[in-house]
Amino acid sequence: MDASMQVVPSGSAIGADILGADLSRGLDAATFRAIEAAFNERSVVCLRDQHLTEEQFIAFAKRFGEVEIIFLTHYAHPRYPEIMLVSNIQENGRNIGHVDAGRVWHTDMSYTATPPRATLLYAIDVPEEAGRVLGDTLFASAVAAYDGLPEAMKRRLEGLRAVHRVSGRRKKTGTGKEDNPLRDRQPDVLHPVIRTHPVTGRKAIYVSEGECTGIVGMEDAEALPLLADLAQRIIRKDYQYRHRWRKGDVLIWDNPAVQHIALRDYEWPRHRRLMHRITVGGSATY
Repeated sequence: MDASMQVVPSGSAIGADILGADLSRGLDAATFRAIEAAFNERSVVCLRDQHLTEEQFIAFAKRFGEVEIIFLTHYAHPRYPEIMLVSNIQENGRNIGHVDAGRVWHTDMSYTATPPRATLLYAIDVPEEAGRVLGDTLFASAVAAYDGLPEAMKRRLEGLRAVHRVSGRRKKTGTGKEDNPLRDRQPDVLHPVIRTHPVTGRKAIYVSEGECTGIVGMEDAEALPLLADLAQRIIRKDYQYRHRWRKGDVLIWDNPAVQHIALRDYEWPRHRRLMHRITVGGSATY
């Protein structure tokens, strides 16, 4: 294991920086195990000051599991389909990447039958103004939110399953309209309202407002307010971590354990943002 590597907790409920690890040189098994352990414990970890080729980024992501290809393939890297471009940059009047990613609180790809274990985002360009970096990302612990539920609420939620619809949150916010025909083709899926983490075994609230359109066997008049209440419980301030980006960051988050939202305080062409994103496959929920 690299003796110079340090894990520095954020001071918030989740989040940590990992310093002293150079992903471009590859990692021995012990060093990767230490990174993975920090990831499992802290839910969001950032490896600072990285300088990676696309091949190196993909190779690191594959240490966590099988890389997934999302259905929005027109935002894929032109040479590396494993990488999705998250960017506000326009070329010839067209967005080169997914400009609208992360606008609302969510967990990635919960609309799939086996949602991803992890998402990795590598910061190529970060927007700045007057020396201040823009475009922070907020994360919230759905595990802490579950732990904070009253026991009676935990019992009420046992065995409930929510309907997840990929187009739900986009139609709720009115954003991303150009991709809605693709979203509409994705089938609804069911997931437990309370999900058990496949690695740590901890329980988490697994709903997001808008994307979850109902609860099986429950009238909407009861289900929708319950879903909204649970979604708000997840994003309590004391469950949050705020990531302030730096160029060269490789940020990894645990989708079964957290939700996130990307702040949109920047705009093209005044500000330039480019991230490489990879999602790593997970398992069926329970």
